Order: sequence, then C-alpha cells, then structure tokens
Amino acid sequence: MASSQQPLSPTEQRNPRSAGLDDLDTLGVLRVMNEEDQAVLTAVADALPQLAELVDIAAERMRRGGSVHYFGAGTSGRLGVLDASELLPTFNLEPGRVVGHLAGGQTALVNAVENAEDSAEDGRRFGGELGPDDVAIGVAASGSTPYVRGALEAAGEAGAHTVLISNNPDAPVAAAAAAHIVLDTGPEVVTGSTRLKAGTAQKLTLNGFSTALMIALGRTWRNLMVSVVATNSKLRERTVRILCEAADLSDAEARELLERTGGDLKTALVVSFTSVTPVAAARHLEDNDGSVKAAITAVSAEPGPASRAEPGQSNA
Repeated sequence: MASSQQPLSPTEQRNPRSAGLDDLDTLGVLRVMNEEDQAVLTAVADALPQLAELVDIAAERMRRGGSVHYFGAGTSGRLGVLDASELLPTFNLEPGRVVGHLAGGQTALVNAVENAEDSAEDGRRFGGELGPDDVAIGVAASGSTPYVRGALEAAGEAGAHTVLISNNPDAPVAAAAAAHIVLDTGPEVVTGSTRLKAGTAQKLTLNGFSTALMIALGRTWRNLMVSVVATNSKLRERTVRILCEAADLSDAEARELLERTGGDLKTALVVSFTSVTPVAAARHLEDNDGSVKAAITAVSAEPGPASRAEPGQSNA
C-alpha cells in the first residue's frame, strides 16, 4: 500500500559526499564543506527570475504604503529578523516597513523555544494582521513548518501577496502561497543541519531581495549608500566620503555643504547637482519618495538654470 507520508525533504536526507566526515582531519572537513557550498550560488542564481518578480511586486505595494513581512522558525526565522533589522541603519527605512517574525518571538533569537515552530495558530495570528498592500514571505528550509503555513494562509486570506522561500522542491507549505521560490541546495554536510547550505542560500536570497527592493524604492543613488543613518563618527565620515566622490567635492566643500543641509546626505546631493536651496531640495526629495535621482530629475524639469552634470558626464 502506498504511503501517505510526504517525501523526505532533500535538506533532511543524508549526503553521500560527506559520509566519512569524522574520519577526515580538520582541513578535510572544511574542504568538504567548501565544496558543498558551491551549490549555494547555483541554487540562488536559478531562483533570480522569480526573485526579481517578487522585488517588483513588493516595491509596487510598498509605494502604496504596504509592508513586507518575513515569517520563519529557527535559522530561517533568525535570518529574516536579521535582514529586516539591518535595513533601518543601512537605508534609513522606517520601522514597520520590512518586519521579521520569528516563531517563539525575541527569546527564540538566542534560545530554542519548545514547539514554537509547530504553532500554526501563532503564524495565523501574525499573518492575519496583514492587508492587501502587504507581502508575506515564508522562509523554511524543508518547507513544512506549521508556523509558516499558518502565517501564509492567514496573510493570503487577508489579501496579501504570499511567497514561500524553501530548499525543498516538493515543499508541502507551497500550497499555502501564491508563489514558491526554490533554493535547491540538496542534502547538508551534517544531515539536517540547515544552518549550512540551506541557511546560506536563504541569507543570500534575502540580502538580494531587500537590497534590490531598496534600490527600486530610491534608497540608493548610483551604487552609493546615500540613505545611511550617520549615528556615529565612522558613519559621519562615510557620509563625507560619499559626498566627495559623488559630487566631486573637496573634503572641506563636502563638510560645508553637509553643515548647510543639516547633515542630510540626500539633500546635499540634490543641492550639489542643482541650483536649489536646501529647503527646496528637501521638498523635492519628499515629493519623490526620498529618491535622489527622481528629485534631481524633477528640479531639472523646472524652468531655470540647468542642473550641473555628474562627474564624468555631460549636460549635452
């Protein structure tokens, strides 16, 4: 009689290439791990077209005031919390716009919380708080976590766009999501230890997703981190260096301009490339969702003196 059980996830299967792991010396162990890690880049590369679609959907919804929510347990959940928490200092993203939900809450960041990942009801409670402009992203290596299933089901019922990111092509939770992004990294070096290849692929994917999302929302300019929150001396000096390089200014000129713009790098950039005052530059940024590129374009479209070219470019 055929079994009704779900097939074992690749992430839980034994890896024949590491079967003799404890017979190896330390360098041998590390080489096996490194060789297996090569599969991570391939798995992420294969998922890029789907990831690009997700970025575009999330950007459109965030422009309408929506938010993005990661849901996960264990390593997967911690990676979601990490990715979300780094967006405020890196891109000055407002709290609540990208949120990481971890089964078991804050305690589970450093300690295992008994049965937390098995609570579909907890997932439903948080997923049910989302709305039609939001995006729910479940992250689960085996794609079978009840907490993630509950969150995606409730978020979908609330009208949110739902996506599962897993390392299992046959993930059972995929049925609860509108899309399934598969990171096919195969069995782990240490059987079932998804903090290894599966977790590394998830981190790369979340990094790529959130960074591309911030770029789409105008939180960078060229390849510069112009939305950085200068909360310490290192970051304040970085702000000066970015302005010097972007606007072809001397150190003294950059510091003087930042002084005039209240230390706001985006405002300083708009002032540098246009003829407007700091107040007008700040207004153009506000009118264009904080995008330096869009603000400069808006100023250039107004009657009056033309904006100066960027270093290496021509006004012609």
